[in-house]
Amino acid sequence: MFYVLEWEVVLLALMCYHEDIGESLRDMMEHNPAFRSIAYFSMEIGLESGIPTYAGGLGILAGDILRSAADLGLPMVGVTLLYRQGYFHQIIDENGWQLSKPQEWNPEDKLELLPNEVAVNIEGRPVRVRTWCYEVMGRSGYHVPVYLLDTDFDGNAQEDRKLTGVLYGGDLKYRLCQEMILGIGGLRMLRDLGYSNIRTFHLNEGHAGFLTLELIRELGFEDYDRIREQLVFTTHTPVPAGIDRFPYELIERVMSPTFAQYLRHMVGPDGMSMVDIGLRYSHLKNAVSKKHAEVSRNLFNDDSIVPISNGVHSYTWTCSGFKKLFDEYTPGWANDPGRLILALKLPDEEVWRAHQAAKMRLLARILEDKGEELDPEKLTIGFARRFATYKRADLMLKDVKRLVDICSGQVQFVLSGKAHPNDEEGKAMLQRIYQVAKEIKTVVPIIFLENYDMELAHLMTSGCDLWFNTPLRPREASGTSGMKAAHNGVLNFSILDGWWIEGWIEDATGWAIGPEPDEAQIIDYDESQDAMALYMKLEDKVIPTYYRRREGWVSMMKQAIALNASYFNSHRTLKEYCEKAYGIAFRGL
Repeated sequence: MFYVLEWEVVLLALMCYHEDIGESLRDMMEHNPAFRSIAYFSMEIGLESGIPTYAGGLGILAGDILRSAADLGLPMVGVTLLYRQGYFHQIIDENGWQLSKPQEWNPEDKLELLPNEVAVNIEGRPVRVRTWCYEVMGRSGYHVPVYLLDTDFDGNAQEDRKLTGVLYGGDLKYRLCQEMILGIGGLRMLRDLGYSNIRTFHLNEGHAGFLTLELIRELGFEDYDRIREQLVFTTHTPVPAGIDRFPYELIERVMSPTFAQYLRHMVGPDGMSMVDIGLRYSHLKNAVSKKHAEVSRNLFNDDSIVPISNGVHSYTWTCSGFKKLFDEYTPGWANDPGRLILALKLPDEEVWRAHQAAKMRLLARILEDKGEELDPEKLTIGFARRFATYKRADLMLKDVKRLVDICSGQVQFVLSGKAHPNDEEGKAMLQRIYQVAKEIKTVVPIIFLENYDMELAHLMTSGCDLWFNTPLRPREASGTSGMKAAHNGVLNFSILDGWWIEGWIEDATGWAIGPEPDEAQIIDYDESQDAMALYMKLEDKVIPTYYRRREGWVSMMKQAIALNASYFNSHRTLKEYCEKAYGIAFRGL
């Protein structure tokens, strides 16, 4: 690895540390904020299961990027909010309806409270912001600090103490306040902590967009374009409904008329979206898959958006059995996941043994949580993601009789995921699945596991035989759970959207559902055809391969690892950001 530092900073280090210079310089580079040049801002970050500061894929991805940064020794720091009530704790009642309650936890158990404090003016009053620190430790011991901003402490009004309480909760004003704290308060906190040499601010989605306003303020509200060289923006949004938009009347009231005036100048007079800020003031704008880049260029009318496909942190998401196999047959894979291309030489019997061990761990969890005993010899299909209607978790139930005819005695399903508390349609979809599952449980078991989190994701993406993804195209920006599955030899069975267009090789890494992703083919495409295609592929290829051509199934498992896991990992993703956005060049790894 190689990256360029300011020569004067290096010279200062040499002057200060004349004995044992190598170790002392490393220590200084790790612990002196002056040596951090990249700040990664994200509304949610998945650090570990016991820290509920994430809702789903966006947060887990952010955590994986930071884990790779720690492994690769990148001079990065993370910024997010501390949510004392998390996203929400999911409860499914006897009728299958999702209920929610606060996800309480104690930051003191996981984080270090720092003495630093800054203020953000909200509705004309100063709201005090403090920060907690979490250290993401790399495999070599190098650490990347993550700062979690908090307003819930004495000295703030009760209303203000709640501003960092819930992830994706409250009304539009609540969201605006949170994004002010993240963007404006986050930059002020970094400055207060001594981060004076940040060259790149990476906005993971538009939620931290007000950071641009604070950067411009630091420059005296002159030459707005000067900040562009410092900003990188990643969009994960494939549909307009996913974009945060704030009317100027609200901005004038919550921020100030002056800030509203500046924002009008920055993004236009007709209201503002946080994505607009990121797109207009970033020198690099990227989507998270090749298909998503096409969709984003059309959605935002911006031909400069480039693809940098997502990846997952290989060591985190590989189960213990496969870690041992990779250590033996593909040594060095944890530091260089590209070496997983060598997985083709893994012994078939050891691959199957490692997979079955992971499967038994999942089935044990199901028995413990649900009292249901699933058959380890049956084909087990997993589906876990946010229960938004466009994700179509219920696509397999378009024709329940057909599903039963095909799967009876041969297939069992394990599902998980949360609908947003305000998404009534998503909750209704979950309820229908729950009710159908009760009706057909004796012939086709469908198990729903509540409270999908990092721990459960580990179990499901390694313990299922097949990973299922059925979004309404082209609304799946990426779909990182399928990448986690591939790291464990779990085959993908998916609509050709998001990452799967790039990772799919029919009968090699998995199977496609429906037509290939040619836009001309899917205009006015009847989504019921996807269900029919699903049933046909399941009946004609998936089930026969699993039961009658086990050698072929194991061969596909190895190809999924070699062809998908070797590429769709966050080490590769982060190196692309380094080369295209951060001005850091890698040599060697």
